[in-house]
Amino acid sequence: MSYLEHNVKSTPTGVRKILHMNWPLTLLLCSVASVGFLMLYSVAGGSFTPWAEPQIKRFVLGLAVMTVVAMVPIWFWRNMAVVAYGLSVLLLILVEVMGTVGMGAQRWIDLGFMRLQPSELMKITLVMLLAAYYDWLPAKRTSHPFWVLIPVIMILFPTFLVLRQPDLGTSILLVTAGGGLMFLAGVHWVYFAAVIAAAIGLVSAVFQSRGTDWQLLKDYQYRRIDTFLDPSTDPLGAGYHITQSKIALGSGGWTGRGFMQGTQSRLNFLPEKHTDFIFTTLAEEFGFVGGFSLLTLYTLIILFCIATAMATRDRFSALVTLGIAINFFLFFAVNMSMVMGLAPVVGVPLPMVSYGGSAMLVLMVAFGIVHSAHIHRPRQQGY
Repeated sequence: MSYLEHNVKSTPTGVRKILHMNWPLTLLLCSVASVGFLMLYSVAGGSFTPWAEPQIKRFVLGLAVMTVVAMVPIWFWRNMAVVAYGLSVLLLILVEVMGTVGMGAQRWIDLGFMRLQPSELMKITLVMLLAAYYDWLPAKRTSHPFWVLIPVIMILFPTFLVLRQPDLGTSILLVTAGGGLMFLAGVHWVYFAAVIAAAIGLVSAVFQSRGTDWQLLKDYQYRRIDTFLDPSTDPLGAGYHITQSKIALGSGGWTGRGFMQGTQSRLNFLPEKHTDFIFTTLAEEFGFVGGFSLLTLYTLIILFCIATAMATRDRFSALVTLGIAINFFLFFAVNMSMVMGLAPVVGVPLPMVSYGGSAMLVLMVAFGIVHSAHIHRPRQQGY
């Protein structure tokens, strides 16, 4: 009897599926989301409107969606990978045609009751497709140039569409998560070494060409690089966001100023305080202890995803779970690096904490797939 046949026959039903959910992971997700509710309440000056109340409603909806996704056998999501990816690509193309513009970027489709950001959906469907691809592909072909080129195209095509919006942050996440999943699938390290070497060479050429006849970037683009490396060169212009963010981070100290006592956010010095820069509000009000506690919750979520991947026997379940873990890690790692000045400001939200509908719901769908892999893995008879 094949693994799939065994898995279908041994699939738990009814109440057992609920009991087999990864409840520690669910509790961690609720804990992180609660931190977000608390901070959105704070940045609104002690009010559930306009941010905390909608976020709570979205999370409750997300929990329901996650549960429904978890109840569906994991093999169904493998079979749906191509359809989900194709739908995401179609939505990205629709953004080009009829997308809603916000903050200088065309990234959303207005559905009336909410604004959908298809690039968020692509982060998950790309992982699903790559996991299904490597589940189908024989292991001996994984590093063959032709079979490496196919997933590269799968990654670069939606990345190109996202870059046109423009959305550099999501583009970076797509490429990094896709490359990470290819590495975990067993693609030879030489390919990655070549890409890293080429990237280093390109960066070096960009800096070496400055002021020459063959200058690779425009002068204003070099000025942006200068501002990233030293925000104090333009503290009231391009360097304003990161300068105010560092002030908020530093003023929090070890234990913070206290709940709703952060001056940077309450006096509106901190930009995008309810979305991309919400971590700085947390650090200002609860200090190093608060920031480290949130990071610990994130780390535990990653560890539970890895444990689920290790407990599964089929390649798709393991790869899709690890791919979602990579995406989740990149979310908070890039956001925290950004607000601390360790990475350029690229507009990546803090997962489950920043205000936003698309990112929240897509993440809950993703963790629903993780739950599905956990619920429908083979168990001893009677469990």
